[in-house]
Amino acid sequence: SMEEAAAAAGEGKAGHGRNGQAEGPAAEERRVGGSRLRGCRGFLRRNALVLLTVSGVVAGVALGAAVRGAALGPAQVAYLAFPGELLLRMLRMVILPLVVCSLVSGAASLDTRSLGRLGGIALAYFLGTTLLASGLAVALGFIIRPGAGASALNTQLGLPSALPTSKETVDSFLDLIRNLFPANLVAAAFRTYATDYRMLLKNTTSGNATWEKIPVGSEIEGMNILGLVLFALVLGVALKKLGQEGEDLIRFFNSFNEATMVLVTWIMWYVPIGIMFLVGSKIVEMEDIVLLVTSLGKYIFASILGHVIHGGIILPLIYFAATRQNPYRFLLGLITPLATAFATCSSSATLPSMIKCIEENNGVDKRISRFILPIGATVNMDGAAIFQCMAAVFIAQLNNVDLNPGQIFTILVTATASSVGAAGVPAGGVLTIAIILEAIGLPTNDLSLILAVDWIVDRTTTVVNVEGDALGAGILNYLNEKDKKEREQELKEVAVEAVANSKSEAETSPLVTHKNAVSNTSSTADPESKESVL
Repeated sequence: SMEEAAAAAGEGKAGHGRNGQAEGPAAEERRVGGSRLRGCRGFLRRNALVLLTVSGVVAGVALGAAVRGAALGPAQVAYLAFPGELLLRMLRMVILPLVVCSLVSGAASLDTRSLGRLGGIALAYFLGTTLLASGLAVALGFIIRPGAGASALNTQLGLPSALPTSKETVDSFLDLIRNLFPANLVAAAFRTYATDYRMLLKNTTSGNATWEKIPVGSEIEGMNILGLVLFALVLGVALKKLGQEGEDLIRFFNSFNEATMVLVTWIMWYVPIGIMFLVGSKIVEMEDIVLLVTSLGKYIFASILGHVIHGGIILPLIYFAATRQNPYRFLLGLITPLATAFATCSSSATLPSMIKCIEENNGVDKRISRFILPIGATVNMDGAAIFQCMAAVFIAQLNNVDLNPGQIFTILVTATASSVGAAGVPAGGVLTIAIILEAIGLPTNDLSLILAVDWIVDRTTTVVNVEGDALGAGILNYLNEKDKKEREQELKEVAVEAVANSKSEAETSPLVTHKNAVSNTSSTADPESKESVL
């Protein structure tokens, strides 16, 4: 047996010499395979939420298609939508603390110069992109002509022929300004000011009775987000102005903000389940989709094409022109909030996940994202502007009205201005279409057609809305970092110049040399201490 062992050992040594080269590649392959597996696991761990969210949307479509054949009643559909309703309620719950705290801490953390500069750039970006979106929608409306030859659609689709009369254009703009300054901050958290009308009977001298419409102030259900945004901004600036006294309150709002973001992180893991049931229940609810698409297909196509062009080409081009960075890589980190926007149709409900993802995935400075995104979710509505302008052109063509340049200009301006006041909730833009129609003198009784397809178009509308906010935050973050680097460079140059100047003064200035001479004479008694000082 000893001989066999020795022989085996000899063979092993010889074999090691022969197979050393063969074992090397095998070990290398195993190492590469292990590293690939680890990389794959890391990728899945990092992007688990994105993959789950996208899977939730796909599963929702499959669930809706499967359950649609079961002919569920309204009660059963409501039960099916319950998990999705919970998601919406949770997201809306964190909107108020998130908006107020993030804006107060954001405004207080930026110095007045940066605040004014960034605010000005943001305002120009918001207005510019919304005007571009409105112009694109009107142009597409004239090219595609979605309303041509579609006159009797209300009767075909069995929709109500008229909706209640809308507000006057002037009252709509006055309401917007009134809501900027809420009379009661607590009430602003759940109520909004809206003008209503009362009909007053007036007797004329000739005996004929006439009715006069008188505006009356009223409060309607819904958060007055505009008023809260303005108050939070001003409060943040005031706390910054207080200096030492305001620091405790700024720290309180910062802590509150961070705690809210932790809540958002927890809610985000429920998003895939909620989205699945939201999408599924919406598919089950659909009436006759084939008739809807065949009769209003051109309008749906024109609106979605406008959103694709604006969101897929124009906004990324603006981002690239401003930052010289790849916009699609930036958007890749925002798949979760974009999917949430698609499912919930609410830019306000998407705000929590947008703030979380833009900071963690894209490295946007907290001060920028928490200052600009809440304002963007309220003010910047590119998708809504496209939707409203397209609807106005569609209804004009439906009623065989040729729009003149004055009316087109009115549509552009009114859509840009009224999208500021559009509520960040599902179907919030339909009310602002009524304002546009009133402004150009068109009847509002065809609005029911817009409502019929709103649930389809509103999804891409919300995605474009939140995409515009995110790219705006990316541009501001880039400009802020660039400005910071330039200032640091200037400070370095100033410091170098100061050092050089101090040396030259010491060598050339007669005052300094005189001073040195005096000190030298006074310190002749102790030359060692002088040397140590030197």
